[in-house]
Amino acid sequence: MSPNSHRHCHNREILCLVGSMVLGTGNTWSAPITFNTALPVAQNEFLAREQFIVNRASDDPSPLNRDRTAKAAVSVLGYGVNSKLALFGVLPYRDNELKVKIAGRHISRSASGFGDLTVFGRYTLVQQDRPGRNFRIAPFAGIKAPTGDDNKRDAMGKLPPAAQVGSGSWDPLFGVVGTYQTLDYQIDSQISYQVNTEANNFEAGDVVRLDGSLQYRLWPKTLGGGVPAFVYGVMEASLVYQQKNRISGRSDDDSGGTRLFVTPGIQYVTRRWISEAAVQVPVVQNLNGDALENDYIARVSVRFNF
Repeated sequence: MSPNSHRHCHNREILCLVGSMVLGTGNTWSAPITFNTALPVAQNEFLAREQFIVNRASDDPSPLNRDRTAKAAVSVLGYGVNSKLALFGVLPYRDNELKVKIAGRHISRSASGFGDLTVFGRYTLVQQDRPGRNFRIAPFAGIKAPTGDDNKRDAMGKLPPAAQVGSGSWDPLFGVVGTYQTLDYQIDSQISYQVNTEANNFEAGDVVRLDGSLQYRLWPKTLGGGVPAFVYGVMEASLVYQQKNRISGRSDDDSGGTRLFVTPGIQYVTRRWISEAAVQVPVVQNLNGDALENDYIARVSVRFNF
């Protein structure tokens, strides 16, 4: 597999990065860490999130002995247009490093800078509110714009897409998310699809993913007056399928496949802000050819509404 096959890492993270920002009227609630939620953004309120991500992938003991480390600081801003419609913008700052063994030598190629901007809207289609619980279904749609630099170079020439901070392509995305919330726990699920288009003679395979999340209140055990904060345990699962990439119009047989991640996490929730951490662990990686395998994806973030 060519290192080019991992430009999709720039794209398929986007929906994961937004995760769980949308909360109720003036309050912060638990929500997923790695994907979106259907809970509303209060009208005329802003929501902000800063998430730090480390994504490690490798193919040892392949002859190429490749190792890819992608670090990102992702800024997310949401706005509640009204009680049903919310708009979001996502802008990552990336630091990518790709190590490849060539002629017995390990070559390191890296780049850093702002990546591609993603904007999307989410509309609450189904809303059921009852004492102590509610249910939402919300479709969403948007596009990733090629705002990041996709032409970075080093002494060896132009970097491969796996090391670039931008993709150079316009990539539509859409899906639907559902949320069932009670006083003790919350369940979220999402299905999404991202269409990856061609740029620089490279086209990452389209990505479809199915996500689920359970957030359960660990502390306090019983609700009462005067409690300023809550602790939630989080368990999530993500099934991700990607089609094969195409290089100069030809299919790359060392790319694409199916991954299943299990993600344990923890959240500290207050009225206006949340801090959280989680680690995505790959439990199944049924990939094509010599595609790079994920080692882990670690996430730490803080989010607040104002």
